[in-house]
Amino acid sequence: MVFIAENNLKDLSLNPVNNLSPTLLSLPDDANEGIVDNNFIAISFIEALGFNNQERIPSFKTGRGHDKVDYALRRNVQEDNFLYTKLNPFILVELKGRDINLEYGKGKYKYTVAQLKRYLLAPNCRSAQWGIITNSKHIQLFRKHGKTIFPATKCLEINYDNIAQITKDIREKIEQTDRALTVAVYNNKGGVGKTTTVINLAATLTRHKKKVLVVDFDPNQMDLTDSLDAKVGKLGLGDCLKDRKDPDNLKQTIYSYITRFRGGISLSFDVVPVDESLAETDEDNIRKEVSHYALRSKLAALKSEYDYILIDAPPNWRFFSISAIDSADVVLIPTQHNNIRSLKNAAITVRNHIAEIQQNRQKKSKGLEWGAIALPIFFNGGKITPPARVNAHKAIAEIINTTKSEYKFDLLPYFFPQYKPGNNTRIFELPNSAWIANCGFKQVPAAYKYQVAYDYYSQLAKEYFLQ
Repeated sequence: MVFIAENNLKDLSLNPVNNLSPTLLSLPDDANEGIVDNNFIAISFIEALGFNNQERIPSFKTGRGHDKVDYALRRNVQEDNFLYTKLNPFILVELKGRDINLEYGKGKYKYTVAQLKRYLLAPNCRSAQWGIITNSKHIQLFRKHGKTIFPATKCLEINYDNIAQITKDIREKIEQTDRALTVAVYNNKGGVGKTTTVINLAATLTRHKKKVLVVDFDPNQMDLTDSLDAKVGKLGLGDCLKDRKDPDNLKQTIYSYITRFRGGISLSFDVVPVDESLAETDEDNIRKEVSHYALRSKLAALKSEYDYILIDAPPNWRFFSISAIDSADVVLIPTQHNNIRSLKNAAITVRNHIAEIQQNRQKKSKGLEWGAIALPIFFNGGKITPPARVNAHKAIAEIINTTKSEYKFDLLPYFFPQYKPGNNTRIFELPNSAWIANCGFKQVPAAYKYQVAYDYYSQLAKEYFLQ
């Protein structure tokens, strides 16, 4: 191990990025948290992220019990000096020593990620949009949008040669924070209420004062487009995706869906309807004319204009579903408690399909993108009696055990996210309602028309998205 004298560190270039490699190299292999903090995080890493001494608070009180996160960061705005106001942190940094193994999947890694998530959701950290864990050997960036927290990068191994570039890449991600969370609603099994979920979740989010865009990406069914009577404009979605020269042309496909209420009040969300040309083109030709990444690329131009982008994906693992999941930050998976195929297909979606997208995105980006993550499943509609709930949980337990035994894949967090040994097998349940089903024929979201439907979908929105 090479050590650099303290005087030499003081003589380094004033550019904090240039300090990263020497300060990292100065750390002993077994440096504890205090040494890592004083000799790397405090003197070079936070500066390289773009935050000065007036824009950081060590041991920031999260507002939940005695919890303190190692650093909270936010740039100062005019008279609002973060060091003094201690309000509205933007980034939380949870630090460990080199003696703590933060390699992905290890016990201390899982503990630290859970710790960071707890901090991000604490009362004094509601404004935080990013979280970082690091021990100066590994680093990982997490994105928080409302209540949703997901990895923005892999857990990256850092060293003398790559620390400057990785820090630069993380800083660029932070400085280009997207406004929108992109959500694909998908299950490999049909008939689980994906389109109804998209429409009513969009309507509910607008009632919570969020700006929403929905995308019909199921050209064979076109249910979302028909349910909202959304009109295809001069530029259809198919032609938009085929045009690789204009990155902003998805705006030309948007139809504004508006519902007017008594008293002059109106609510609206935007829709990208699907056109018949995509349904009429066989998949081999679509693959030749449209890239799998086309939808993600087109949506990128709109992520600063919306709070949520919801994609209605078809129930198969072919071109449109692959493109929808590849475009998403997170995947919402409806299931039905009395439909074993919907539960098994949810497992396949998580274990195979979403994992495939993650691997491709991570490989292509060299770990600087994680790829879509699956949110925990929910039961979508249908009255659930206590015996039926017991049977569903038994079936899920068998799916989890079989998957772990045969594929070495742990599905537990995706079915029972709050599980603790011996208890807490809660799954969110969205109750069924005749009003919800009937509204599909009236071309008005049930969440706009009936208070009970709005209440149901508000519960769904608060379960997964709204903090």
